[in-house]
Amino acid sequence: MSKIKTSFFCQNCGQESVKWVGQCPSCSQWNTFVEELTQKDNPKTNNSWKDYSEEKRTSKTISLTEVKSSEEKRLPTADTELNRVLGGGIVPGSLVLVAGEPGIGKSTLFLQNGLWLKDVSVLYISGEESEQQIKMRADRLGLKNDNFYLLTETSTQTIFQEIKKLKPQLVIVDSIQTLQTPFIDSSPGSVSQIRECAAEFQRFAKETNTPVFLIGHITKDGSIAGPKILEHMVDTVLQFEGDRHYAYRILRTLKNRFGSTAELGIYEMTDGGMRGVLNPSEILITQKEDQLSGIAIAATIEGMRPLLIEVQALVTQSVYGTPQRTVSGFDLRRLQLLLAVLEKRGGFHFGMKDVFLNIAGGIKVEDPSIDLAVLCALLSSYEDVPLPQHICFAGEVGLSGEIRAVNRIDQRIAEAEKLGFEKIIVSKYSQKGLSKQKFNIEVVLMGRVEEVYQYLF
Repeated sequence: MSKIKTSFFCQNCGQESVKWVGQCPSCSQWNTFVEELTQKDNPKTNNSWKDYSEEKRTSKTISLTEVKSSEEKRLPTADTELNRVLGGGIVPGSLVLVAGEPGIGKSTLFLQNGLWLKDVSVLYISGEESEQQIKMRADRLGLKNDNFYLLTETSTQTIFQEIKKLKPQLVIVDSIQTLQTPFIDSSPGSVSQIRECAAEFQRFAKETNTPVFLIGHITKDGSIAGPKILEHMVDTVLQFEGDRHYAYRILRTLKNRFGSTAELGIYEMTDGGMRGVLNPSEILITQKEDQLSGIAIAATIEGMRPLLIEVQALVTQSVYGTPQRTVSGFDLRRLQLLLAVLEKRGGFHFGMKDVFLNIAGGIKVEDPSIDLAVLCALLSSYEDVPLPQHICFAGEVGLSGEIRAVNRIDQRIAEAEKLGFEKIIVSKYSQKGLSKQKFNIEVVLMGRVEEVYQYLF
């Protein structure tokens, strides 16, 4: 009878220890070590994919100059937003991890993407739902596909036996936390189980050149559940986020070995599933009848896509001794920096005022070009004077009150023009970035914050 082997694993970062310790030496978290049964796999029963793919892979040392450069042939999906976020389509042999809160729509998004791929055989592995539940969801989406196969199973050995029979061209796993490998004796969802199951799918993807999507859970503090090594193992990490109270969902790239990490996909949750939003600027700007103070429109860029978003500010007299600074979708420290610039360079007394700032539509913005719009929204609310309609802003504000140039100004101006704006205020140092092409929108060049205040008020 073999001896039972146990190890202690940190539930936060996956660090392994032979004995229990109070504080993790890797991530410094307290009381995160949990004892798990471990048992090394028997090499005889391990999965081999030699019969699966036609091309035999042999491991040998090779000079870098001998490696032939070839463009990756991507598999484009019918979802333009997913294509954009992945960098142009699904790369063969790639392992993609998709994480998000429960009920945000991860399963719906990938079920409909699998059903849209008519020319490719897709295997959808579900460890969370029955066949009837998935069928009900597919009927609700109104989609049918004869090349789409279902497997409700949690044991990886059974899954790989079915994969060898079917030989699918795309595999979707929902979710990696529910799977269990027989080589590890701990329960599903534990650090060692997640790591081993992901490693088995990684070997399968690389050896057979089959793309695999792993849907993952997140912990209560918002990070991806499981060890940090899970994010290192996969090729692409996508975060699916959004507020339950809004119909819009955002698909962000946190890591991508085959494309940009600055891309953003925007979806609208409808009765018929997830609908990609091709022109997000229209939904992020509130359609209003009256002119209201404290509202400014910023021309920002997420990845390759220009967006026009609405910045809302409210400045009121402070009731308590300490003024409040509350933000939603913007960096609080950046707001304090801009208030200090207005206090010092403009002589505005924000020290005794409560300041509230909100980015409309529930999205988070990190682009510094939004500074000028934030500043103008604050001044508009401070003076209680509405900004002129059909005017937008693109510029970063420096500590000395100067308006700094931002990148890709042409695209920002073109987007503002497309949405019917008449004027855009940009930095006068952007003249080098402005090409000779003529815009049908008036481009107002400013150098300092004081000039903007005199121009608007």
